[in-house]
Amino acid sequence: MFEEKDQSRTAISELGEFGLISHLTANFKITRKSTVKGIGDDAAVIAPEKGSEIVVTTDMLVEGVHFDLSYMPLKHLGYKAVVVNLSDIYAMNAQASQITVSIALSNRFPVEAVEALYSGIETAARIYNIDVVGGDTTSSTSGLVISITAIGMADKKNITYRNGASENDLLVVTGDLGAAYLGLQVLEREKKVFEVNPNAQPDLEPYTYLVERQLKPEARKDIPKLLAELGVLPTSMIDISDGLSSEILHLCEQSKVGCNLYEEKIPLDPQVISTCEEFNLDSTTIALSGGEDYELLFTLKQEDFPKIKGNPNLTVIGHITARKEGAHLITRANTKIPLIARGWNALSEEE
Repeated sequence: MFEEKDQSRTAISELGEFGLISHLTANFKITRKSTVKGIGDDAAVIAPEKGSEIVVTTDMLVEGVHFDLSYMPLKHLGYKAVVVNLSDIYAMNAQASQITVSIALSNRFPVEAVEALYSGIETAARIYNIDVVGGDTTSSTSGLVISITAIGMADKKNITYRNGASENDLLVVTGDLGAAYLGLQVLEREKKVFEVNPNAQPDLEPYTYLVERQLKPEARKDIPKLLAELGVLPTSMIDISDGLSSEILHLCEQSKVGCNLYEEKIPLDPQVISTCEEFNLDSTTIALSGGEDYELLFTLKQEDFPKIKGNPNLTVIGHITARKEGAHLITRANTKIPLIARGWNALSEEE
């Protein structure tokens, strides 16, 4: 994971808005052929390749709602803010190409803090091969807000929506689930310990994978390319940001179908299983409702199963049924229970 060094403090007012923008964006280089004009004019200019379509998504992260700076380093935050947007592009079976970055920040943040944030953004842009082509900065009276818009492209025939699943399609997920939520629980626990005893040093070694999945998640850029290489075109697709159950129900609702999800098929990392036991949590519940995994969930035709069989990146976890049958979880005890969305809801009332 990233490391941050203590630095001196430079007031943002010393640079001003345009000086800050110039300072923060000086290191961004244009690498995509589709980027005609990036930062420095009234708008960016992007030229899609012949036969392709543009996909656009935007996401906002708000301090105190989506992140806690007491344990979220600013460089990690910048990286994560990019990744969560790119995940939505890959969930369209497209490849990301550009982003714009807008931030609102209070005067408690010096220039060096914003530099750390943008260092994470720059790192993500380099790793995911995207151009930063614009954005906005403004002041905030209530902490830090980051809004990123991501732009991607794909051949029209390959773009995958949420509404294409059909009865008997297979339900497939990438990677493993639940780790990011447990990483958050570990960090929240250590924060409470620190508040009681500021001299306490957290031991995060047993939870390395979980904490990294929370603080520095990765989007599945590899999956659209992998599926193309396997000759598989998903019938529907969505990214898992709000919990597996919520995302499955989104696919079912949009596609007007039902599904059977098999508990024993849900992929879990061993660290997830052991930490659930430590926290006295049910691992299936965590996988279904935890969220922030940024894996991809998709459906495909049964005849495509031989193409993905045995692939370590992909797990078949169920199948699509008729809408009248509804969405169900088939437990390890072979009990059929309704699938309920208990994932993250940013607009829910606090309990």
